[in-house]
Amino acid sequence: MKVGIVYPQPEIKGNVGAISTIARAVEERGFDHLLVFDHVLAVDPVGRDAPLIGPYTEADPFSDPLSIFAYLAGITERIQLMSGVLILPQRQTPLVARQAADVDLLSGGRLILGVGLGWNYVECEALGVDFTTRGVRCAEQIELLRRLWSGELISYDGRFERAERVQLNPPPRRQIPVWIGGSAPQATERAGRLADGFIGGGPIEYGLEAKAAVDASRAEHGRADEEFGYTFQTSFSRSEDEAVAAAEKWRDAGGTHVSISTMGMGSGTSVGAHLDCIARIADRLGVCSP
Repeated sequence: MKVGIVYPQPEIKGNVGAISTIARAVEERGFDHLLVFDHVLAVDPVGRDAPLIGPYTEADPFSDPLSIFAYLAGITERIQLMSGVLILPQRQTPLVARQAADVDLLSGGRLILGVGLGWNYVECEALGVDFTTRGVRCAEQIELLRRLWSGELISYDGRFERAERVQLNPPPRRQIPVWIGGSAPQATERAGRLADGFIGGGPIEYGLEAKAAVDASRAEHGRADEEFGYTFQTSFSRSEDEAVAAAEKWRDAGGTHVSISTMGMGSGTSVGAHLDCIARIADRLGVCSP
């Protein structure tokens, strides 16, 4: 099982200087990938007509994953760059195709584009997107992304996306892997039907249930024998012991990757404390320097 690290940007409070420090440490210590969360807008949840229940508020800073990856493409050499997850329906599909292709070209083919629907309806609507149709739109977007990445001249006329005789030039040198994150039945069905991999989260028990649902969806759609990736984010773990235990359970269930979060373990805004935690996790999970 390949082991990566979740970039702790909400906890280190937007310290942009930490991006290079942590990414280089992750690579030098022998980890497989760096996973980066996504939010475009910070939103105040108080006093909304519909409850806005989620882990982040206007106090939590985020930087754009694809922008971070374009920077890291130039200062790292080996680690995979995984968005976990890019909220795809909030974005213009051809623009995501262009940005992802550029990251993949600049990094030498190291991007894993993890996508999902998001939970923040205020953020979604501020970006001009109907929150209620984001699931079906995401499925259509994935199809269009792959057609654009082919480098061929295409026309497309879908429910949400239209393009006439367009081309992505230069295209990526490969079909960029698209992994889908989520735990709802619709998300796990969509992952098994459409994706190249799955990104799970929450308590490990929820993650294992979601993985089983993805496995069932893959079998239902005749994809059980295709190559497929599974990662689990340990963001609900509140100690190194919990994170290691979750990683081991995920490995035993057939997980191909695990993404270890150092947040919530007392490191706070200290980059050094996060680095120390990363080093201890590497030792405990047998991650070896290349």
